[in-house]
Amino acid sequence: MSELKSGSNLEKVLKAGHFAFTGECGPPKGANVKHLKEKFKYLKGNVDCVNLTDNQTAVVRMSSLAASALMVTEGLEPNFQMVCRDRNRLAMMSDILGAHALGIRNMLCLSGDHQSFGNHPQAKNVHDIDSMQLIALVKKMRDEGKFMNGDDIDVPPELFVGAACNPFADPYEYRVYRLANKITAGADFIQTQCIFNMEKFRDFMKKVVDMGLHERCYILAGVTPMKNAGMANFMKKFVPGMDIPDALIARLKGVEKKDQAEEGIKFALEQVAEFKEMEGVAGVHMMAIEWEHMVPEIAERAGVLPRPVV
Repeated sequence: MSELKSGSNLEKVLKAGHFAFTGECGPPKGANVKHLKEKFKYLKGNVDCVNLTDNQTAVVRMSSLAASALMVTEGLEPNFQMVCRDRNRLAMMSDILGAHALGIRNMLCLSGDHQSFGNHPQAKNVHDIDSMQLIALVKKMRDEGKFMNGDDIDVPPELFVGAACNPFADPYEYRVYRLANKITAGADFIQTQCIFNMEKFRDFMKKVVDMGLHERCYILAGVTPMKNAGMANFMKKFVPGMDIPDALIARLKGVEKKDQAEEGIKFALEQVAEFKEMEGVAGVHMMAIEWEHMVPEIAERAGVLPRPVV
């Protein structure tokens, strides 16, 4: 993990040994550019790059590619997401080239939520290739200058390649090996699912370190500040792959309703403080869902400002 692979600011921050702090922004359910740019203002200068989700939960939104291009014009660095659910390999390679041409330098490769979770459950999924193959495809296009069929690319796309990891999905024992496969496929960095069960994540990271995976890839721990106990209950019951301990829900319920958001932020800050000291964790991915305006305060209180200029 020595030589730079792209013009990515996130890559430079990580390779310089800084603790990374990334953010997330869901594009609008329409073409509301003004509202999107309002969200950008809260993130600019407070994070190293920003994930632009790709029809998350299979709900139709402005494309991640378009939102990422708008972000570039606003002086922020996007992390362009692509899911395998909606495109075949031709469309994927075309969008990868387009992303580079638009000044995008980070990409997160994902499978995508099943369409039955979203607002068009009758839609047909594609899954021409899976997320593991997508990681390998982007790496091949970048490092070898080749398309999937072996044809040459005139100007290869310079992208810092990311992947997701859910440390809590079943079977838990297999999670660390799936992570290893993604790193072997070519992932430069990993962003994990939202972490709430700290005890289980400590165990997961011990396995990661024992296997030396943290020396082959940068791992960013996912943090989502809870707004209230109701949000925690909903995520525990209805969001696949979430592991939210009853003790955390009880902690939120233990304060007055008006104070639950602050309690959720306090827990997130405790997590960031621990991740800074945890072996194998190279940074935090802060997913403040529809709460972008709180990111400046969270970043300040977490002690991650100012962000490094590299």
